[in-house]
Amino acid sequence: MFILPVVAIASYQHYKIGKQPAYDAKETLLNYEIIGSGENKLVLLHGLTGSLHYWKRNLESITTTHKLLLVDLLGFGDSPKPQSDYSLSIQLQALELILNKEGFNDGNIIIAGHSMGAMISLAILEKQPTWFKAGIFISIPVYKNADEFKEIMSSHSFVDRISTSKFSKYICMIHPIFMSRAFKPVNLTDDVYEDAKKHHWMSYYYSLTKVILKTDLYAIVKKIKDKDVLFIHGEKDITAPLENALKLSREFKNAQIITSSEGDHQFFLKEAEFVWNTIKDFTISEKKLKKTIPNEHE
Repeated sequence: MFILPVVAIASYQHYKIGKQPAYDAKETLLNYEIIGSGENKLVLLHGLTGSLHYWKRNLESITTTHKLLLVDLLGFGDSPKPQSDYSLSIQLQALELILNKEGFNDGNIIIAGHSMGAMISLAILEKQPTWFKAGIFISIPVYKNADEFKEIMSSHSFVDRISTSKFSKYICMIHPIFMSRAFKPVNLTDDVYEDAKKHHWMSYYYSLTKVILKTDLYAIVKKIKDKDVLFIHGEKDITAPLENALKLSREFKNAQIITSSEGDHQFFLKEAEFVWNTIKDFTISEKKLKKTIPNEHE
């Protein structure tokens, strides 16, 4: 009696994807919002299963000084969910359309992201260095290889373990079952968790396996070592260990690390004011405008 409903749900999820068109690099437009009236332009990218609503906390702290472009990445939130391999190059193509369309490419832009969004932010900073003056990476996941990722996730909850295992594709096909309130992680807010249900197995599985686990962040950094960057990280992040982010930050000539002593991987949801103030200090302070900030963890 349990197997039949599970098979039915998985089959329906697979059917829905089969009805989606293939990704069109010229026509597929992401969902996005522009908020704020400040003269400083800031692009914000969410993490795996997230959405642009992830950033809608304490916005009054940032929108008077910054104009925000909030984006739903391809396959997540209310953006299209086409048939695609959801590789890093595809995500960058889709993002570039929006940045060009809205003029967030004039060389005075700050690109920022959380988790997988931080990886994509780093990648587009390397691909289009003339578009951006700096990058901000919040809780960026840096792994030596898939084995290290597997070892790190082995200490997480049962749901986290199976959703990041070799069975993640199949688990994601029945995510309507697992993403009930009973399985909601304590470090996610209700609205963020509700938006996390909007992805499908293809956007989740390929984003995990092709973006998070196969992107060589060190190779990317080698080409943009001179860029000003800010790393914001929780010291109690057991998903993206701080020491790995610190090691990556040392590859930059002008990097700053700011940490939250009690923060986990989703610390922004509880400490939005702290993150916004840190971003403002980095992007508009007199100190930042007049000289670079050395890597204080060297």
